[in-house]
Formats: sequence, structure tokens, C-alpha cells
Amino acid sequence: MSILSGKHIVLGVTAGIAAYKTAFLVRLLTKAGADVRVVMTPAAKEFITPLTLSTLSNHPVISNFTNEEDENAVWNNHVELGLWADLFIIAPATANTLSKMVSGNSDNFLIATYLSAKCPVYFAPAMDLDMYKHPTTQTALKTLQSYGNILIPSAFGALASGLVGMGRMAEPETIVETIEAHILENLPLYGKKILVTAGPTYEAIDPVRFIGNHSSGKMGIEIANSAARHGAEVILITGPTHYKADSSRVSTFPVFSAKEMYDTVHQYFKSVDAAILSAAVADYRPKNTSLSKIKKTSQSLSITLEKTEDILASLGAQKTTQFLVGFALETDYETENAIKKLKSKNLDLIVLNSLNDLGAGFGVATNKITIIDKELKQTEYPLKPKAEVADDILSELIKRSDD
Repeated sequence: MSILSGKHIVLGVTAGIAAYKTAFLVRLLTKAGADVRVVMTPAAKEFITPLTLSTLSNHPVISNFTNEEDENAVWNNHVELGLWADLFIIAPATANTLSKMVSGNSDNFLIATYLSAKCPVYFAPAMDLDMYKHPTTQTALKTLQSYGNILIPSAFGALASGLVGMGRMAEPETIVETIEAHILENLPLYGKKILVTAGPTYEAIDPVRFIGNHSSGKMGIEIANSAARHGAEVILITGPTHYKADSSRVSTFPVFSAKEMYDTVHQYFKSVDAAILSAAVADYRPKNTSLSKIKKTSQSLSITLEKTEDILASLGAQKTTQFLVGFALETDYETENAIKKLKSKNLDLIVLNSLNDLGAGFGVATNKITIIDKELKQTEYPLKPKAEVADDILSELIKRSDD
């Protein structure tokens, strides 16, 4: 999943030959999961049709304040559209439009929307070589950047006039990559690496049977997704689950048993900034595993169990600068047991959830947590979808990392 997924994007298209590239740009933005609304200057419709862009964006294209074909239509509200946008992209940005952006000459719907927007504005200039080199254009580029707008530089290459030089609009792929990189660089966990464990572990009795638990892995997957949305590079180590992380910034390593999870966690722990261990790791495993299926030959079956490796305690013992978060799922003396685990395993935070809370625990879409820190400060959260719970946990981690 792209960092642009779910973003509201207004794309402003102006009257330059590079406008034909906006069909590819809209396609890339929508493929990334963004909701795109296209605004065109009236003259831009001579270079690419509104029908093309409305079809690709799945929204009507706006170019005027009113619908001239329907005198009873409600006016197009530039203020509302400007405030709706999470991002505003103007591509191509012609010399004419650049000058209007600088001066505030609001003689079309696109400039009126630009002046109403409170979101980051990206602009990709496109014009011929001498127009691009002209002092007025260069001054406009510098002035717009001084206003806080983000320049997507023009490229060197063949121009519509037949000249070769600067002035080509950046390719759609470059525009999307530049915006994604800029967003990532400004996220609170950018440059951080976070390890997350999720799901159950299965401890084999024989090739057919195992000892396990009811963990679905959803909570851990949502934590990995949230960490990626906040800019982190995520190492996700997960036991058997049908849930999958939806971000390209998450590297997933599936495991089966507690021993496999222990080994994989220790393989990566030294290289991360934080670890959030939400997996429901089995506490015991069969001491001996049968290599063939155990036949049903008697009325009872005895299995000797042994303790599994304590992953959380081992990380707490060896951590240096890593921020370590554990989970406690309790049924009795919840807070007391969670604090005991927090101290004994040298954690920075522990996330407590109780099976006694309706809507919390395994196999449900919601969770209700209390976060306890090393100073034993407790923060309770109401019942929420697990994606929102994950955001609460990451917000607490970000707050601590800023201290």
C-alpha cells in the first residue's frame, strides 16, 4: 500500500502540451489508493479532454465556478474543495499559471481553489526552454517555494518547440515518487526500524496435531500497518495467520513455532529502534514430537510439556537503546500481573487487555487496552477497532521517542 492511500488529492491541470501526461498521473494516483479530483483551466481542455480525466478519476472534472449547461446547478465551491484536499498538485504548471499563483490573480477556478487550500501544494513546471530560463519564471519558482509550495523540478530533454533543454514536465512516475518521498520524510517514524511480532505459535504434537491458541494475528498486523503509515520500516514476524500487512514498507517473515519466532526475532532485534511484541507465543510445547501420526489406541493420552523460550524476557535482558513494548492478556488480577511482567522483563511499555472485557481479546475486530509505562503511569482507552488501537500504541511510542 502506498503512503498516498486514502489521501484526498486535487490535481490542477493547466494549458500546456504536457497536459496529456496527466492521464497517466491520475492513473498512478488512483492506483496508489488516492481519491483524486481534477480541476482544469478552461484552456487546458484544448490539450486533454475532461472526459478522459473524469473517467480515470471517477469524479467529474471542474473547470468553472458554475455549470454553464445547467442554469439550476449548484455552484462549484472552490473553498470547500481546497479544504477537502490533503494534497494539491498542479501539473503541468505553465508560466501563466505560475505568475497567477505568485500574484494571486484569481481569474479561474483552479487559482481560486489554490488560494483556498491549506494543504501542501506541489507544482511541476512545464514550458519551453527560453520561457523556463526567463528571469520572471525563475523568480516565480523561488517565490512560490518561499510561500511553502514544493517544487517538482522540470527535466532536461526534447521540448515541443523542437529545442532540447530544461522545461519538460517531470514524468508522472517521478511526480508520484517525489511526493511519496516528501511525505515519508516528514512522518514521525521516518528513518526508524520497528520489529513487530503477531499471531499465535503452533507447537507440534505430531505431523497432524499441534498445541496453539485462538490468536488471529489481526492486532499485530494492524500495529505493523500503523508503524508503516507513520513512516517506519517494519520487520513483521508472524505466526500462522490469514491476515497480511498492506504496506510495501513491511517485510513479513512467517514462522510456525515459538523456537522459530525466538530465532527470527533475535536475528533482527539488534538492528531495530523499537520492538512491539504482540504475538501470543505458546508458553509450553510437547517435550517430544512424534514423527508419525499418533494413533487413537487408548482412552487417554499423556503428553509431557516443557517451557518454550521466553522471547520477551530475552530481549529485555539484552536490549541497549531499543524501545521494548510487550503485551499482557489477563483474566485475573490484570493490572498487578501486567506490572509484574513489565518489571520482570525490563519493558518500556506494556499493553494490557483483559479477556473479561466484552469485545476485547482473540478473534474479534476490536480491542480495549490500558498502556502502562515504566513509571507505572496507566492510560486507559475505550473499546476501539484494532486499527485505531494500533494507532494509539504507536502514538505512545512516538511520544516516548520524542522525550
